Amino acid sequence: MSTPITDRIVYITPDFAVTGALEPKDFAAIAAAGFRSVISNRPDGETGARMTAREESVAAWQAGLQFRHVPSAKHDVLTDSVVEAMSDAAARLKGPILAHCLSGQRSAIIWAAASARAGNIDCVLAALKQAGFDLEFLRDDLEAQADRKRWIGTERALDCSEAAILTGSWAAA
Repeated sequence: MSTPITDRIVYITPDFAVTGALEPKDFAAIAAAGFRSVISNRPDGETGARMTAREESVAAWQAGLQFRHVPSAKHDVLTDSVVEAMSDAAARLKGPILAHCLSGQRSAIIWAAASARAGNIDCVLAALKQAGFDLEFLRDDLEAQADRKRWIGTERALDCSEAAILTGSWAAA
């Protein structure tokens, strides 16, 4: 018997969480847990994929959830197309949002890159660490993402005051 989806969700902020691969039965539980949107970061055809993006979109719709497919292979997580699509999804979808990939880490990294373009890198890394993702090794990559905001207009994927409410451990940026 598999672990219930609600036990596999990791909150990064009160309005954004990540998890691993989803199954059809998970969507009703996701909606019941209070999520209003799902972002899939799994490319169709990825090894071990249980559902296609189309199947996920139908399951999300049936559960009353908004859905966005922002596919990313592991080597594409910091590309402009992926980061911009994640920023757009985070800004336009109703929250709370649950993003998923195979394990949740890829979704967390993409969220971090999108957040870095609109926020404080220390805040982003602190939110990730509080959620159990020690991604300090990505600091230089996130700094490069933050530098991109000069050329690309972005919406805030992370409001550090939201993360502060969740963690209670640091002040808003």
